[in-house]
Amino acid sequence: MLRYLPFLLVLALWIYAFIDCLNTPEEEVRGLPKVVWVIIILLFGEVLVGPVAWLVAGKVRHAPAGSAAGGTARTRRTEWVAPDDNPEFLKSLKDSDGNKGDKADTAKDDDALLKDWEADLRRREEELKRRESGEDPQPPA
Repeated sequence: MLRYLPFLLVLALWIYAFIDCLNTPEEEVRGLPKVVWVIIILLFGEVLVGPVAWLVAGKVRHAPAGSAAGGTARTRRTEWVAPDDNPEFLKSLKDSDGNKGDKADTAKDDDALLKDWEADLRRREEELKRRESGEDPQPPA
C-alpha cells in the first residue's frame, strides 16, 4: 500500500491544481491565459511541472486576512471578540434600527399576537377537555 502513496500524492496535487485553475477568475491569472494554464497542468501533471508551475507562478496570491506587509500573520495577534461583547457591533445594531418608535410598535404588535395565541390555546384546551369528558362541544367558529 505504501508504494502507491507517491502516485496518490501526485494525483491529488494534479487534481487540486486543475480545479484551482478552473475556479480562478480570469483577472487573477498571471503570465499566460487561463486556457494555456489548464493545458500545461494537464500535459505536465504527471511529472509535477504543470501543477507546481501553476501554484507558484500562475495565480495571484493574496495575503492572509489581517496580515500587514511588514509582518507575518504569526507575528501579529488578532484578538477575536464575541459580538455581544463588542460595543462597536452593538452600537451598529442600534444605529441600523432607524426609528425607535418602529421598534416599540413592533414589540406591541408582538405582545398582542402572543396574547391572541395564548387565548386561542386556552380555548382549544377547554374544547379538548369537554370532548374528553363526553360533553357536547360547541361548534367551531
